Amino acid sequence: MKKFLAVLSTLVMLGTLASCGGTTSTSDSDAGATPSSNTESKTDAKTDDSSESKSDESSSSGGKTVGIAMPTKSLERWNRDGEYLKDQFEAAGYSVELKYSDNDTNQQNNDIQGMIADKVDLLLIAAIDGNTLSQTLADAKDAGISVIAYDRLIMNTDAVSYYVSFDNYTVGKLQGEFVRDQLKLDSEAGPYNIEFTAGDPADNNAGFFFNGAYDALKSYIDDGKLKIPSGKTKFEQVATPTWSTDTALENMQNTLASYYSDGTQLDVALCSNDSTALGVAQAISSDYSGKNTVIVTGQDGDIANLKNIVDGKQSMTVYKNVNDEAAATLEVAKSVLSGQTPDASLLSNIKAEAAYDTESYDNGVKVVPSYLLVPYVITKDNLDLLVETNLYKWDSDNKYLESTAETT
Repeated sequence: MKKFLAVLSTLVMLGTLASCGGTTSTSDSDAGATPSSNTESKTDAKTDDSSESKSDESSSSGGKTVGIAMPTKSLERWNRDGEYLKDQFEAAGYSVELKYSDNDTNQQNNDIQGMIADKVDLLLIAAIDGNTLSQTLADAKDAGISVIAYDRLIMNTDAVSYYVSFDNYTVGKLQGEFVRDQLKLDSEAGPYNIEFTAGDPADNNAGFFFNGAYDALKSYIDDGKLKIPSGKTKFEQVATPTWSTDTALENMQNTLASYYSDGTQLDVALCSNDSTALGVAQAISSDYSGKNTVIVTGQDGDIANLKNIVDGKQSMTVYKNVNDEAAATLEVAKSVLSGQTPDASLLSNIKAEAAYDTESYDNGVKVVPSYLLVPYVITKDNLDLLVETNLYKWDSDNKYLESTAETT
C-alpha cells in the first residue's frame, strides 16, 4: 500500500494523471500527437503563466522526442498505457509521438518507420508480434535510435536495449496459487476439474503467464487432485490468437460441449487475461449446465471484468499498475536519453517494487536487461486498492468501478 501511495505522489508531482480523452480519431494510427503538433502546442504555451516551468522541463529533457508504439485501442489496457506514458513523458519535458497500430503488424512496422523518419530520439514499443520487427528495428539501430521494449519482449534483434515489464511468470504463478488456495489443494482430496485458456502465441509474455500458472499447479495435476478432462495441457492447445474474447468464448463453448455435457463438473477456468476471461465467463453463463460457481481467473483489471468480479462471474484478476510501469519506464528512458547506461543502481529511482534481471529474457539474439515490477491479486474484497491508484473510481451507487479516464 505504501508503494502505491509513493508512486501516486510521484505521478501527482509530475502532473501525469490526466484523462485519456484527447484522442478521438477513429483511426488508431492517427490517435497520437505528432512531433510537429507537440512543438506547436509548446510554442503556444509560452504565452501563458507556466512558460518558465515548461522551459525548464524542456531544458532538462534536451528537447528530445520519444516515439511510443502501442498495439491497439481495442483493448482497454493499451489505452491506459499509451495515454499515461504520453502524459508522463510530456510532463517531464519530452515531445511525444504516440501511435496505436490496430493489432496490424504491417501497420506497426509502418508506424515505427514513420517515427524513425521523424528522427525521434527513443523508441518505446509494445509489440503486436515480437517476431515481426527485426528489420524495422535494424533501421532504428542504424539511425542511432535506442529501443525500449515495453511490457512485451521484442524477439530476434540486437536493437533492443532494455525491457520494462512486470514479472510475467509471477502473473501466472499468482493465478495458480489463487486456485490452490481457493480449492484448499494442500488439505482437500479432490479431485477437481480445471481447464486452461492461454494468450496470444505472438505475445512472448503469453508463454510466461501459462507456464507460471501451470507450474504452480503441476504437482496437484500429477497426483490427480486436479484433472483436465479435455487433455489440453500444452500452451499451443489452449492459446488464443490476439487475446480475442470471441475466440475464447467459442473455444470454451466447444470444450463444455465436448467434455462437460454429461454432468461433469467444471471447477476452474484458468484464463491468462481479462479479455479471454470475459469470453470464458460468457460461455460458462450460457453453456455450462453445472450448478456450482466456477473459479475464473484473469489479468489486467478491465472494467467489464471488475464488474464480473462484483457479480461473481469472475473470481480474481492480476493487476499490473500502469502508473508503476510508466514511472519505471520514464526512469529508464531518462537514463538512456542522457547517455547513461542503466543498471541495477537505477532501482533506487523506481518507487515501486521492482527487480533488475539480466538472465531471464533471451530474445533469440541477446539477453535483454530487464526491469520487472511486481503484480498483485485483486478480488471483490480489495477493489479499493484500484481506487487508490486514481485510475478507477466507484460509480454513483458505490457498487461497480469505473475508469477515471474520459475515454477507454
